[in-house]
Amino acid sequence: MITLEYKLKGKAKQYQIIDDMIRTAQFVRNKALRYWIDNQGVKLVDLYKQCAVMAKEFEWARKLNSMARQASAERVIFAVQRFFANCKAKKPGKKGYPQFKKHTRSVEYKTSGWKLSTDKRCLTFTDGFTAGTFKLVGSRDLHFYASSEIKRVRVVRRADGYYVQFCINVERTEEISPTGKAIGIDVGLNHFYTDSNSEAVPNPRPLRKSEKALKRAQRKVSRKKKGSSNRKKAINKLGRRHLKVSRQRKDFAIKTALYVVKSNDFVAYEDLQVRNMVKNHKLAKSISDAAWSQFAQWLQYFGKVYGKTVITVNPQYTSQDCSACGNRVKKSLSVRTHICGCGAVLDRDHNAALNILALGLKQAGIILNTVGHTEINAWGQNDLYSLVVIKQR
Repeated sequence: MITLEYKLKGKAKQYQIIDDMIRTAQFVRNKALRYWIDNQGVKLVDLYKQCAVMAKEFEWARKLNSMARQASAERVIFAVQRFFANCKAKKPGKKGYPQFKKHTRSVEYKTSGWKLSTDKRCLTFTDGFTAGTFKLVGSRDLHFYASSEIKRVRVVRRADGYYVQFCINVERTEEISPTGKAIGIDVGLNHFYTDSNSEAVPNPRPLRKSEKALKRAQRKVSRKKKGSSNRKKAINKLGRRHLKVSRQRKDFAIKTALYVVKSNDFVAYEDLQVRNMVKNHKLAKSISDAAWSQFAQWLQYFGKVYGKTVITVNPQYTSQDCSACGNRVKKSLSVRTHICGCGAVLDRDHNAALNILALGLKQAGIILNTVGHTEINAWGQNDLYSLVVIKQR
């Protein structure tokens, strides 16, 4: 499944109709959630029936396409399933009990309620809201895919406009020649990541760099009278600035993950519990700004696309254990150099990356022919991971 996104270009009146569509989808979802709360144990089929009841009861809700109403009900079931899965797994903290939505920003259609033009450059909504035809603005071409392959059409409202996402039922695969290299990655705050070859990628810190502008925009919002049009404009400007930071972070994560996967056949990284790490109020902003979870998601995605092995390892003691002899050298976060009694002296993050690679190889059951080196984690030999034979047990 791949997703192509385009910006919708239309008139102001059409955008107002889209807002009505989104509010209706939010109403259907909240009503479906209320029905589930009052009748726990109901299934998705029961919520589908309840959507039909809502269409008869509320005339304006009938304007929304029937499959779009069903998609809103499906969101409730997905939230319920996630809640029970977290409970079953005994996930620490809040389990994510389904909540009523107040500020929904999207509406989702399935295979009806919309229609593409013959040149696939315009999208028309055909349900009762009659939003009309929108021009699709984007660089990707839909001509490569048949209309029958489009399984979902999602309309999203953002601070800088309205977007449409086409979810296409095709599997993306890319062929690339193998590199014969394996790498371990240790993410951090000083550097975005340090790999087992001692290469460090600087941390872009998009939020920190935009913090002054964001605070200035926030002050302008606070000074405006509540409910005024000037306050709405100020809120929109603030939202655009936050959106820019979010896009910068996502762009960096995608490009960095793509480079790592294309340059190596085996990638090992830490399975960090970011949700618990951000509870430290001194580091929460920096950790969130680094977007380690987003980077890990794109590593997994590109690993599947390019047929590479991407594996997670337990991060426990990766910074404390010596990558040369295996002894545990305890050190605080302020100590950035690993010094061991065996004579190994190297950067703390580099030492952790070597340990992560060794753990990943052991977990995957892979043996490297080190050609003269008896151990995988021979200290100081950074090029041994790119040597000749990779044998899978």
